[in-house]
Amino acid sequence: MRTVTGPTDHVVVVGAGLSGLACALHLLGAGRRVTLVERDAGPGGRAGRAGLGDYLVDTGPTVLTMPHLADEAFAAVGERLDRHVELVALHPAYRAGFADGSSLDVHTDGDAMEAEVRRFAGPAEAAGYRRLRTWLERLYRAQMRRFIDTNFDSPLQLAHPDLARLAVLGGFGRLDGRIGRFLSDARLRRVFSFQALYAGVAPARALAAYAVIAYMDTVAGVWFPKGGMHALPRAMADVAAGAGAELRWSAEVSALERTAGRVRAVRLTTGERIPCDAVVLTCELPVAHRLLGRAPRRPVPLRHSPSAVVLHAGTDRTWPQLAHHTLSFGAAWERTFDELMRSGALMSDPSLLITRPTTHDASLAPPGRHLHYVLAPCPNTAVGPSAAAWRDLGPRYRDSLVAELERRGLDGFADSVEEELLVTPLDWTAQGHAAGSPFSVSHTFAQTGPFRPRNLVRGLDNVVLAGCGTTPGVGVPTVLISGKLAAARVTGGRARAPRAGRPPYRRPSTPTGAGAHDPS
Repeated sequence: MRTVTGPTDHVVVVGAGLSGLACALHLLGAGRRVTLVERDAGPGGRAGRAGLGDYLVDTGPTVLTMPHLADEAFAAVGERLDRHVELVALHPAYRAGFADGSSLDVHTDGDAMEAEVRRFAGPAEAAGYRRLRTWLERLYRAQMRRFIDTNFDSPLQLAHPDLARLAVLGGFGRLDGRIGRFLSDARLRRVFSFQALYAGVAPARALAAYAVIAYMDTVAGVWFPKGGMHALPRAMADVAAGAGAELRWSAEVSALERTAGRVRAVRLTTGERIPCDAVVLTCELPVAHRLLGRAPRRPVPLRHSPSAVVLHAGTDRTWPQLAHHTLSFGAAWERTFDELMRSGALMSDPSLLITRPTTHDASLAPPGRHLHYVLAPCPNTAVGPSAAAWRDLGPRYRDSLVAELERRGLDGFADSVEEELLVTPLDWTAQGHAAGSPFSVSHTFAQTGPFRPRNLVRGLDNVVLAGCGTTPGVGVPTVLISGKLAAARVTGGRARAPRAGRPPYRRPSTPTGAGAHDPS
């Protein structure tokens, strides 16, 4: 593995999102002095926090899987995740609702899910689910160490027996076709293939290897941190500070000072100069490229994932058919992905993710009130409406989205809203996300593994990238890995691979990071 050359005693990490915080903790554990600079007033990055009156809103991801990857970062400095964040295992992980009025609870326990599939679709599908679960577990084991939790220096690293194992498992076929070998019910196939959208690829075009995301969602378990998802980066920042990191909030980087192929200092917009031995950039790729003075040449331009419209709504009521996470599928499927990724049209029959965090933490809303997060995928600004077009389009789309929720059984939703925040590609663009998408570079074959933007920077000996735009990719588990991999580029170390399955978390008696309501 190639590593940063020369001294690495003092590392500046730019960005206090999950990847930057994970990187900082792994660097601290390896004995480096770390200065973490963040343009916002507090940690989180995408996993931020906003206040809506007396409601507390997670502005980024709402689904936490593979929490042992966060625990690895805490362990690097001798800490434990469960001492700082109280995690609740979600049962069910999701509730899936379909256009025909049927619904399915998605359990991560194999026996419970087999029984639910039998109830929902009969014994043949239940048997197919068992075979699918075994395949997902084997797929995860074949991929994690060699293709996800690894630093790539060359595509030649793919020439390994694990590649043959992945091929034997059908990982290079198409995702929907492979899922169809186990399940014939179209509704069930959606439950185990919609995750391809996280990777920015339609299930009909995605490699079957991306079913590893379905493993994370439907086998390894889904968790909720008390205090909301923002409790995780807040706790990571607190632990990093306790381990000796210097945390600089509201500190935006304006330039990198370079001589002889090395960055010697980071300059802030205030004019302050921070000398360093190495730099880890976890900011958006366009921002990183601007600081570096160039973007690496690629045979074809980078393609970005679809974007999303998110409606955060504080309401005076809720609806009993909602679980903590509810997937509301429209009748359309293939047409939806064509709209999102090719024609650039807004979904004519949307599939939605509805999250109700107050299901497990009533403190996020005033007494007797509820918080609902509604995510509707939409085209990014490269194939769909421009960022500017969303100024007028956003309010109209909000109204159509609320009307759709009412059509799907959330009667009175419009009248129940007391506080709301609408986030569109206009807002994602203003935050610096390329193509107006918070999901970064899509996971096409040409943008995966050794073909994804590398985390080492050509021409600079001491700069490393981390975050969802580089290795290994998009999602909470992968950006945590990204931070670890970036730290390994600096230190030359290699952390132990994460174990499959669910770690034995214990409920902490005094969770110092849970329930923090700082809106920064």
